Amino acid sequence: VGIVGAGRVGAVLGAALAAAGHDVVAASGLSAASAERAARLLPGVPLLPADEVVAASDLVVLAVPDDILAGLVAGLAETGAWRRGQLVFHTSGAHGLAVLAPAERAGVLPLALHPAMTFSGGPEDLHRVAAAPFGVTSRPEHRAVAETLVLEMTGEPFWVEERDRGLYHAALVTGANHLVTLVAEAADLLRTAGVADPARVLGPLLTAALDNGLRRGDRGLTGPVSRGDVGTVAAHLQTLTDRAPSSVEAYVALAKRTTERALAAGRLKPHEGAPLLELLSGDTEEAAR
Repeated sequence: VGIVGAGRVGAVLGAALAAAGHDVVAASGLSAASAERAARLLPGVPLLPADEVVAASDLVVLAVPDDILAGLVAGLAETGAWRRGQLVFHTSGAHGLAVLAPAERAGVLPLALHPAMTFSGGPEDLHRVAAAPFGVTSRPEHRAVAETLVLEMTGEPFWVEERDRGLYHAALVTGANHLVTLVAEAADLLRTAGVADPARVLGPLLTAALDNGLRRGDRGLTGPVSRGDVGTVAAHLQTLTDRAPSSVEAYVALAKRTTERALAAGRLKPHEGAPLLELLSGDTEEAAR
């Protein structure tokens, strides 16, 4: 096995494959953080240029940022690095098999195995792979190989069609990345309100809200929008305009989408949702007034 990109994901998956009995023979990584991570998770594995990693490997793991993946695969093809019979999987959620076409034309078996998990770069990441769901895309004849690799890494495979990879990844970004932004935004507002330890306040509340959302979907919604309390929402907008103006636009966008979903789910009746949508439509200054 060769790991191209010994970052937060690549080094962890390399360690998981090594634990399953595979021989990790080489890795690539340019940063000092990658070198430190490789030394910790892949002890004794040399760091080499990407083409040398590919040349040494029967299974190549491409764990690089989405925007450079296509250029990397094509560049390796132009130099003749790929060889017939190799396996390659990338860890990008945004891409499917199309990005691996230059390698596939050289006779490589292409797989897309995306761990639907967040990795921080800390020691806990290796434990997060255990039972982590992996979005799997492959040719039908390679599906068993793809799912076996995920199982060997102690993950749980689920199928994602090639045409659905973009939407699948957008869903995960909406849930995970935007959640971090939302939590940080709420914490900042609490600090502005004089709360010294926002995590202590938000922890139980957000844990319960996440549980409600996962178990009940839109039926788990609580708060002023679910009650049609247009006066409370208007007061929030005025307060934010006065105390945290940079948060107004995000609040309006989220409150509007929440209102739309509450209406679609029957949590709000049309006559209750209409005043909210009227308040939230137009520019943020008008909504605040």
